[in-house]
Amino acid sequence: MSLLMTVPPNLVQSIRAFRVLELQEEAVRLGQHFLYAHCLAGVTKQQVCGIIAESFQFPKGVGKNFDGLRETLTDTMHKAGPQTGFLVVLEQLPNTQKFDKEARETLLDVFRDAADYWAEKKVPFRVFYSFE
Repeated sequence: MSLLMTVPPNLVQSIRAFRVLELQEEAVRLGQHFLYAHCLAGVTKQQVCGIIAESFQFPKGVGKNFDGLRETLTDTMHKAGPQTGFLVVLEQLPNTQKFDKEARETLLDVFRDAADYWAEKKVPFRVFYSFE
């Protein structure tokens, strides 16, 4: 029985009762990419985007802002070849003066856009997040 049986294939949602290790094991079982970033050390938008880009092993300089991150999560990864799916965990998104609620929502919108992009291509793209 799949851990994600009740989870739509393309969504962005709070991690809630899921545990990171279980999500990672499920990604492996499904043959999907597991992308994980622990974002708490970021204070600004650029730092959080940088942590995500580095954690996902994107090429240097890619994903240093929301537009670059969106481009990399969609077109760049699509051009890399056929994809089996993605399971993404963004843990401990910060709550700072320079990375406030609005910035967090904008970041999650980037991932929602990516989920929509991959849904059109019939490729699962699930994102789970938690806040500081």
